[in-house]
Amino acid sequence: MALNFQSGNPALSEKFFSKSLSVDSTETMTEKGTLNKMSILMVLLIAAAAITWQYAATIPSIFGWMIGAAIIGFIIAIVLAFKPQWSPYGAPIYAIMEGVFLGGISVYFNNAFAETAPGIIMQAVVITFGTVIGMFLLYRFGIIKATEKFKAVVFTATAGIALFYFIAIVLRYAFHISIPFIHESTTFGIIFSLIVVAIAALNLILDFDQIDQGVAMGAPKYMEWYGAFGLMVTIVWLYIEVLRLLVKMSGRR
Repeated sequence: MALNFQSGNPALSEKFFSKSLSVDSTETMTEKGTLNKMSILMVLLIAAAAITWQYAATIPSIFGWMIGAAIIGFIIAIVLAFKPQWSPYGAPIYAIMEGVFLGGISVYFNNAFAETAPGIIMQAVVITFGTVIGMFLLYRFGIIKATEKFKAVVFTATAGIALFYFIAIVLRYAFHISIPFIHESTTFGIIFSLIVVAIAALNLILDFDQIDQGVAMGAPKYMEWYGAFGLMVTIVWLYIEVLRLLVKMSGRR
């Protein structure tokens, strides 16, 4: 039976899992192993975020640390896209870098919206992890199935959002033109963020399916790290979009 991959997450796609099958390995990828690797990555991310949060006030130029960590994380993600066999080493470093970035950005939002949206960071964390657990249960019990049509729709929507964000960044920094509903707490702005959060959540279904298919294909053991890394990419994106949504909603109170 042919296995078809299609994911909105560029870290989890057919070519990476298919390429891995050509590698000789006595051990193969398992769901339990991937879950264990994901747990390790989450511990590293949360620890890095907590330390950054704790010492943000004493770190000179916390913004510089955030940008630096984001750039390093991005470079690692690009490298792993071409060298997934390096995931056992690159994925933990990526998790730490993303932890520093998320810790810094969380401090910023917490301080900036302390009066209008107290507790916004904890709300974003709870909603994010609640969404991940909820989507996993919906997938595991077959309530939401990763059909080919479902994959195509989510993939197209994700690509559309990525393109839209890219155009918005170019317009803002090259021509000083801002698209209002991306950042403002208007009705359209909130609807836009709700749509993006929903699409990010649906990408989790694709990620779970990609991991299951990798296991079914007998991918080598190191792909557990790669599968966990790809899932973390989606979770980080989801957290950021949830945070943006909560900020917009606080502006309507």
